[in-house]
Amino acid sequence: MKTSAKPSHIGRKISKIRELRGMKQEALAIAIGVSQQTISNIENSEELDEEVLLKIAEALEVSIEGIKNFSEEAVLNIIGNTYNIDNASSAFNFNCSSNPIEKLIESYEENKRLYERLLQAEKDKVAYLEQLKK
Repeated sequence: MKTSAKPSHIGRKISKIRELRGMKQEALAIAIGVSQQTISNIENSEELDEEVLLKIAEALEVSIEGIKNFSEEAVLNIIGNTYNIDNASSAFNFNCSSNPIEKLIESYEENKRLYERLLQAEKDKVAYLEQLKK
């Protein structure tokens, strides 16, 4: 039995990536040869078979790792660092001020640390409640 934090919800990540790509469930369903209801079920699933995940990744034009490590915070950081408005000229600056992959990894690591802290807090709470029970 694993003692690590609960795995991330892969279905929600697929849903967010699909939405960011401007794709409807029906379009993804057609792309991978399943029904729209199957896509709905997939997006409500915490885990997926690697074969299904590969088909979805190909249809969404992302890697499996991209789906597994997807983070809304990282996307917002990338957008924030990529599309800066220069108030003096009101022009867009499309130059990245940092490496988007590094930002994604940093965000993933921060999420991992947060989950570990939350897990420890829950363990402490259980220990405290057990102590009160005695």
